[in-house]
Formats: sequence, C-alpha cells, structure tokens
Amino acid sequence: MRFTTRILFGVGTLALVSTAQAQTNSSHDAPPGWGLPMTEHNFGTLLVDRLEYVWTDENKDAIAWDFQGWYGGDFQRLYIKGEGKNRQGDGEDAEFETLDLLYSHLIADFWELQGGIGYQGGIASSDHPERTFAVIGLLGTIPYQFEVDTALRVSDEGDVSASLEAEYEIRMTQRVILQPRVEAEAATSDVEEFSVVRGLNYTRAGMRLRYEVTRKLAPYIGTYWEKQYGKTAELTREALGETEGSGVVAGVRMWF
Repeated sequence: MRFTTRILFGVGTLALVSTAQAQTNSSHDAPPGWGLPMTEHNFGTLLVDRLEYVWTDENKDAIAWDFQGWYGGDFQRLYIKGEGKNRQGDGEDAEFETLDLLYSHLIADFWELQGGIGYQGGIASSDHPERTFAVIGLLGTIPYQFEVDTALRVSDEGDVSASLEAEYEIRMTQRVILQPRVEAEAATSDVEEFSVVRGLNYTRAGMRLRYEVTRKLAPYIGTYWEKQYGKTAELTREALGETEGSGVVAGVRMWF
C-alpha cells in the first residue's frame, strides 16, 4: 500500500511539474504578429521641466525654459536638451544657454553616460555671440532619489567648463509636489562675451511647488536665490552693482 501510494505521489508530482513546464513554455510562445517577450522597443518622450516667467529683485524680468527629449530603448538613447531665457525689455533676442544633441548609453543602474555636441547663442539673430562644444556628461539618480545632471564642455576655441544640476521631489500629496533644485557652473578660462570667467562662476538654489492637474500638466510657483563669484562677480558688479539676487517664478511643467 505504501509502495502504491509512493508511486501515485511520484506520478502526480511529475504530472504537476510537466504541466508547469508546459505552461511556462507556452507563455513564451507569442501570438502571431506579436514581438517576442522581453524584446526591447524604442520609444520617445519630451519633458518641458520648466517654462516660466521670472520676476527678479533687480526688475529684470525674463522668460526661461528647460526641456529634454529622448528617443531609444532601455540601454541606448538619443537626447536633445535645451535651456535658455529671453530677458524682457533689453532689446536682445532670446538665447540658448545650452542646446545639446547627445548619444546616451546606460552604464549602471540608473546612470547614463552621454556624449555629443552643444551650442550656445542666439535663437533668431546672428548678431548674438555663438559657440559650439564637445559635451560629455553623466545623468542619473543618487541614493535618496536625487536626480543629477552633470556636463563637461570643451568649446571650439578650447575653453573648458563644467556644470552640475541636482533636484529632488517631495510628494506632499498625490498631486502637490515640492521640488528643491540646485545648480552650479565653473570654467577654466575667461570668455567675457558670455560672462564666463575662470573659476566658480555662480551657484543657484531654488524651490518650486507644483500641482499636477494631470501627470502630464502641472502649473507651479517658486523662488530662487543665486550668487556669483570671482571675476564673474566683478563683471556683474560693474554692470548691475549686485553679485547676488533672488526672484520669484511662475510657470508650467509639461510632459508629452
């Protein structure tokens, strides 16, 4: 009896294992016209992280923007990233502080190595000073979910500069998010037509409070403080009399 029971138990176990294996194998048989499971697919997105009006304590208002879009898969992507402003009432055209076209490759969990070309200059006018760059950078997330974007730039004249941006999202409710943000820029040589000098040029810290009407549309308000250093501060002091300042912003964040 015990021998018969053991046989039945063994046959039943073998049947269960065989059925599980058959189900597992069948789960990998994709229907006609479907891609294979776990196949990488390319897709794209565009994030306008900041589109805002800036009121400064020096009465030099501006419209500012910061966006990035990419197309690709999990490991390789093509990015376009841009940041700039249009100062109101100065008679000058809008300008790109940076406009980069980058190839990006995933090198570790949550970290992408990026490289490509960049541009700085006017958008519509050829009278504005211009320069191009070779760009290499890192984009990723450090512990505690701080998002970091760094870049090292070498211009067509051999000028070297570096930038760092970091931000963090504090979800206060399902729709209300507080976003602290810091950024800094430094250079190894003087390029006065772009208000860039050797050493640490400036640091800026800000905070924005946004309300997500939907996940893809979120108006916000915020404030910031910035300070300039070294020769950059000297140039600003000669032109404006102040080397640090603050402002208030109102804008919208959009995701397509």
